Amino acid sequence: MLRFGHCIVLTRVGGFYELFFDHAETYGPLMNLKVSKRKGSTVPMAGFPAHQLERFLKILVQDLNKSVAVSEEIPNDASKKVKSGELKFDRKVTRIITPGTLIDESFMDPWKNNYLLSIHVDHEALKSLDPVQDTPGMDKVPSVLNLPRTEVGLAWVDLSSGDFLTQSTDVASLPSAVARIGPREIILDSSFKDQRESRIVSMLQEDGYVITYQEPLGQKLALADWIPMLEDVIEDFDTTNFSPAEVAAGGSLLHYVNTQLQGSKARLQAPISHQPENFMSIDRNSLRALEIRTTMRDGRQEGSLLHTLRKTVTKSGTRLLIERLTEPSMSLPVINDRLDLVEEMLEYPQLQQDLVIQLRRTFDTLRLVQKFSFGRGDADDLVELSKTIFRTTDIANLVAEHSSSRNAISLDAEATEADTRRRGCLSSLSNRFDLVSPMKLASRILEAIDEDGLSERHRLEDDEKSAIAEMAQDVLGQEAGEEDLKQMPKKIRPKSNAIAPSFKSATDGRDDIWIMRRSASKNLTKLHDALDHLTGQKTELESNLKKRLGAESLTLKWTPNLGHICHVKGKDVARAATQLTKSVSSTKSTRSFHLLEWTHLGTQLDETRFRIRSEETRALGDLRAEVVQNLVKLRRNAAVLDELDVACSFAVLALEKSLVRPILNSGTTHNIVGGRHPVVEAGLGDQGRNFTSNDCAVGEDERIWLITGPNMAGKSTFLRQNALISILAQTGSFVPAEYAEIGLVDKVFSRVGSADNLYQDQSTFMVEMLETAQILKQATPRSFVIMDEVGRGTTPEDGVAVGYACLHHLHNVNQCRALFATHFHALADMTKDFESLGCYSTDVAEEPDGTFSYVHRLRKGVNRRSHALKVARVAGLPEEAIEIAARVLSQSMPAHPSTTR
Repeated sequence: MLRFGHCIVLTRVGGFYELFFDHAETYGPLMNLKVSKRKGSTVPMAGFPAHQLERFLKILVQDLNKSVAVSEEIPNDASKKVKSGELKFDRKVTRIITPGTLIDESFMDPWKNNYLLSIHVDHEALKSLDPVQDTPGMDKVPSVLNLPRTEVGLAWVDLSSGDFLTQSTDVASLPSAVARIGPREIILDSSFKDQRESRIVSMLQEDGYVITYQEPLGQKLALADWIPMLEDVIEDFDTTNFSPAEVAAGGSLLHYVNTQLQGSKARLQAPISHQPENFMSIDRNSLRALEIRTTMRDGRQEGSLLHTLRKTVTKSGTRLLIERLTEPSMSLPVINDRLDLVEEMLEYPQLQQDLVIQLRRTFDTLRLVQKFSFGRGDADDLVELSKTIFRTTDIANLVAEHSSSRNAISLDAEATEADTRRRGCLSSLSNRFDLVSPMKLASRILEAIDEDGLSERHRLEDDEKSAIAEMAQDVLGQEAGEEDLKQMPKKIRPKSNAIAPSFKSATDGRDDIWIMRRSASKNLTKLHDALDHLTGQKTELESNLKKRLGAESLTLKWTPNLGHICHVKGKDVARAATQLTKSVSSTKSTRSFHLLEWTHLGTQLDETRFRIRSEETRALGDLRAEVVQNLVKLRRNAAVLDELDVACSFAVLALEKSLVRPILNSGTTHNIVGGRHPVVEAGLGDQGRNFTSNDCAVGEDERIWLITGPNMAGKSTFLRQNALISILAQTGSFVPAEYAEIGLVDKVFSRVGSADNLYQDQSTFMVEMLETAQILKQATPRSFVIMDEVGRGTTPEDGVAVGYACLHHLHNVNQCRALFATHFHALADMTKDFESLGCYSTDVAEEPDGTFSYVHRLRKGVNRRSHALKVARVAGLPEEAIEIAARVLSQSMPAHPSTTR
């Protein structure tokens, strides 16, 4: 506990894991464990049965974000123990488990990557450089924009799948990069721990990340030092691709992983240097405001874009979908290849359905093979892997057959370049499969492992867990005091007549469960033949003894206490006693004897069974090693399955939601006809209501749309839907519109909705201005910006001034595509000379009887009425208050000759 002071230590003691001292007192109650003391001891302790380890690891690691050191029992050498009087067991911490270093724990989310992120920043450079601007009070504002443009190195890994990536960025882009990665744990140099005013740390803490501080390495790991932790076959690992900051972050990351694994070796995929220019950047605020992964209100997946889009049928396919949504491509060839695949699935629905059926039958290859790279895979994992390989072969055959049939038909003379390209989209995927060696592996696995025996083994293990639970009752009965028992739930209190610890029923080989087929190896065949022969001898000996002694109840048994015995009962006891003289135990109706013949034969049986178990372990080890030798091929095949899964899911989505294929080009314009918000439309559809679609044409004559209109008439939805359509298009999905032609977008920025940030002592308006500052400083002519109600957190005069300044900057400096919604109608007059700005509005339709409805369809012009009092009346404000507000409003409203422009 002193050595691993940063961890909660779980110590294996027989069939239990125990916490001691302050760990027991602090965390025992949080885990709903009884804290007690052994009789005559002053040491607090709390424990649980060993088979419940993962349940309690989930509480400590997943729920409480703690690090846990697991100390296991290591058997000491028997001869040394006899000579020197050593303990039967030594104890050693075999692994440290943290939120970011999960490998195969059952509580890990299978649908998400579990990333561990290392951030390297030159701390001295940050201290030596002044903020970007010397403005009074600026050093008090925890904004990345105030920090110098210092290079930041990022390296992140998912130990459960082997994914290993690096990136070079700067401090200003750091929060968005971290938000995109979504790490479960972040590693920082311990020098940041002492900097209480460190804005980087405060921003990471504000977003709720788990931060672990690591002492700086005495000698930094170079790229060459990474190789032992990578796959045996390393391709495309060009060391020149990595900046010094990436190398430093990667070295820190691998050092941390090595420390936590306590000697276990990881085999990670060759590192990939993530090049930000190849992907659309969605900043941290936009990821949250556009609700791409989770909802803004409660952080749940239901109601998010991901929840609406997710039609994937595999876990790894879902992880790929999330990755693509958070970093859409900037490559036209890549995007069109993805769209071609979706269109092919739509045109050939039978192919898509057949692929989905096969994909549903696969297991998570990436996480399976990673288990084996850590030496943790078991027989069940091998069987799942072999079945997945067979399904992968079926999928490869489906794709190949489809490609062959497509290529057998000649293209007509009117076929376009796109038709020709789409014909080859599946062929290129098919060529990436590498199945010869994996198929040999899969066949060997199924020929070697006995699935029926494996199922029977699991049944026995379940029985053993029940037995351990009963043992826990016995322990309580023997060691807990009366006061302890009063507080225990009745269902687990020991019985009043708690029995002494019992042993398994005597085994004579009939309980042997073999998980390997006897044909798995030549040695296993020989050993099983020998066991059969010995078992036959035992049967023959038992039969002869029954005849010789005249004792039909005689059985040859083995018990833990007495060893190999002849057991007789009833009236046979007297007959056996006349010839079998070595009696070792007796009751009123039974007696047990030692017989030299049976002792000798039983010892041979035991030795043969032990050799079979050892040979099974060796054969399993050979299969594990073969999996590791096929790591690269298996991972590449899995990547193809993931791409097919995402393409099939997008095809299903396009068919269900009436989506269309977007046309992507290298321009800087948006031309969307009949665009819809995918999430809002789905929600309205569930209520039996229709969504009002809208066009959006920005970028040529009108780079900026200034949008006015009443509250609740759909301005915010319109802004968001066009940002989402851009993201979906570059993800490789069809989009909710009648027609969509989109110039590539390098960055999406969203300034919609704010709240007080009490953690940083920031008002709503300050949060709004921080987000606005980031947009104005980082948007490029290729960016797409949506801004809603900028300036509303201050006085109308100040708000109009800030709003105008933003529009001026977007129009003249950033020159990007932008949708700007506002209730400051004066902005329409102030920007009438802006060449590339157009005014559009929503409205309210009023009936003669006073009822009204919202007109969500945008029209050209300015709506100078926000109709706030209508919303107030719907919300239930007292009618007297409504009348007063109406009187004040009529006195303050300026007269305008027209409501349109």
